[in-house]
Formats: sequence, structure tokens, C-alpha cells
Amino acid sequence: MIFAIRPEPGLQATLQRGRDMNLAVLGRPLFEVVPLRWQAPPPEQFDALLIGSANAVRQAGIALEAYRHLPVHAVGEATADAAREAGLTVAHVGTGGLQQVLNAEKGKVRFLRLAGAEHIALKHPRRIAITVREVYDVRSIPLTGGDEVSLRVGEPVVLLHSAAAASHFARECERRGLDKGRIGLACIGPRVAKAAGRGWKACQSAPRPDDAALLSLAANMCH
Repeated sequence: MIFAIRPEPGLQATLQRGRDMNLAVLGRPLFEVVPLRWQAPPPEQFDALLIGSANAVRQAGIALEAYRHLPVHAVGEATADAAREAGLTVAHVGTGGLQQVLNAEKGKVRFLRLAGAEHIALKHPRRIAITVREVYDVRSIPLTGGDEVSLRVGEPVVLLHSAAAASHFARECERRGLDKGRIGLACIGPRVAKAAGRGWKACQSAPRPDDAALLSLAANMCH
């Protein structure tokens, strides 16, 4: 059994992709995404937007309108799709994380990075300037008795889309007394796997940080 815990609306996207891949995926969000109040800097100070999550686009609010003319450098297709739906123009779509997106930029660029309260620090040369604004937060939700029943059946594989999800799920398993040695973790990247800690039946990272690769990994782990 594959169990997804990411927040909405990403959870529904994962469940649908699982159905498209003929996989049986159960899910309940153990997180909720909430907007943060943020101060929007003058748009003329920037050449492009750097966005590492579709949540940043969805939660940025009306202030995003001021940056509609700026090209978007997105971490992946899901984020790029959210940007397009918001009326933004996507200039670059990454395939290997936000650092890879930044590394692909060879010119002198002033980025406005729209991020979550929990975000990865990026390395960049002096010719690239990055101003960060935190526009959303992801808040955890406890496991319920129903979740516990599902996770006690067989040897489930849990999909982890973020380091915060990995840490929260590990704490909840310990709080509820779940046997971590029966649970496998399919992680979207090595940083997420590290945050999950030890003691699991298996803990593996997808070869690419996207849903399709993560679900394929989980399917293989179930076998």
C-alpha cells in the first residue's frame, strides 16, 4: 500500500497521477498550506522570479500582480503550470531542484525568490542577486486513528515530498507507537531522506525530484 501525506491541492495531483499509473495510492494531508503576510519590494528592482513551489504562486496573493511582466524560473513542471495558470510567463523549467535552475543561469540576473517559511539556502555567484520573500507556510496536522489503522496494515510505503514532511511523519509515528521497521519511505530527494532519520524498513530517494519518479520508486519498493 502506498500512502501520500502531502498538503492539498498537491495531494489530489499525486493521487490522480497514481491512478494514471495504475497504482493504488491512499492519501490524507498531514499538512495545510497557509499564506503569510509579506512586503512586496518594487518590481523594477528585479529581472525575474525564482519559484521553488506551486504553493508560492497560489499563496502570494494580489501582490503577485506587480510582477506579472517578469519571467519565471520554476523548479519543475508543476510549479511552471501553476505560474502559467496565474498569468505569468515561464522562461525556464528545471528538472533537478532549484539549485540546478540557478546553476543554469549564465547571465547577470536580479531574482525575486518567492518561497515558503521553510526553504533551502541556495549558492550563487556574485553576478546573481537573490531577494527572498516568504509568502506561505506549511503547518502540520496530527495522525488520526484512521491513519494509524491504514499504516498498520501490511508494510506500507509513504511518499515524502519535503524535509518538513519527513520530520513530522517520523515524530507522529513515534507519538502513536507505530513500528517504523514495517514502514518504507519513498523520498523526493536525499535531503528529505536524511530528515526522516533512521529505523525504517527502507528509506530511498527518487532519481528525479518529481511525482512520477517518486511514485515509480514507491511501486518498486512495494514489490
